[in-house]
Amino acid sequence: MTSGHEALVAHAPEAARALDAVEAAAWREASTIGLPALAWRVATACSAVHGLPPLGPPAADRRVDGRPPTGSHPGTPGQDAATVEAEGTAVAFAEQFATDVSAISAHLRAELFEQLGSRAASFTAVVFVMDVLPRTRAGLDALCPAGPALPAAGPAAWADVASPADVAGVWDALDTFTRAVPRLDALDPVTTELVRLRGARQHACRLCSSLRSRPALRAGADDATFAAIDAYADSDLSALRKAVLSFTDAFIWTPGRIDAAVVAGVAASTTEAQRVELVLDITRNALNKVAVALGADAAHVEDGVEIYDIDERGDLVYGVDLG
Repeated sequence: MTSGHEALVAHAPEAARALDAVEAAAWREASTIGLPALAWRVATACSAVHGLPPLGPPAADRRVDGRPPTGSHPGTPGQDAATVEAEGTAVAFAEQFATDVSAISAHLRAELFEQLGSRAASFTAVVFVMDVLPRTRAGLDALCPAGPALPAAGPAAWADVASPADVAGVWDALDTFTRAVPRLDALDPVTTELVRLRGARQHACRLCSSLRSRPALRAGADDATFAAIDAYADSDLSALRKAVLSFTDAFIWTPGRIDAAVVAGVAASTTEAQRVELVLDITRNALNKVAVALGADAAHVEDGVEIYDIDERGDLVYGVDLG
């Protein structure tokens, strides 16, 4: 067996490179929109919710103590009252994003847009990275635990990172990642879809909850299969599917203290390649948190469900038929 990082690189090298780029892009995006110190506050706030090590800024942007070179706390000398208020709203938004994104209120969302204006959407993408990537590392290390411990902070501690000149914007980097993950095929399409739907329901994403995968339907999934998600522990789902859904819940709600029994259940039913794909699937699916946080998760259909597929380029195709 290997460490989480080694397993990631071994079984999903394209996704591993994409995650490196996502992390580097988040810090670059924070600087581009003028919020580098706030990004550090968000990283520490999100990780503190679940007791995980925070992402750290790139080595070139760190002080000796690992923090960004500029002030990172409300009331730093030189900050005016408006800046302090904006940062307080942004951190509160990030903490709720990490705790339970479905509970972000319309009022808090409106405050964020009032304080950050056109930067609010990009800031939310940065929050996603600071919240979810520590979970990804914890999940990979839990399911592939052997090997030396990795340093806690900074993309250089995780893997090789592109030079600043090569770093894409955060949205482009996330897009590349979302296209890489569906190319993995160690998990069967029904299991993959059950994991996606469990995350959709936990995050209360209206769009994701309204979708059904054509490959999963073709593989035999039906309404009864999908209904079993909500009470999977007492369902007729297979041991593998119960195990991966239990791990999905742990990734979402308790990533800093994943129960050993949950890990053992997954390990007993999966290969290492499947475990890596599971963590990457949950990470990719968690992008619905951005839409939920911004109130942009409306379903395309008013009633029933919509069938979707992913084409060879990694594009989501909605409204397809089952044929």
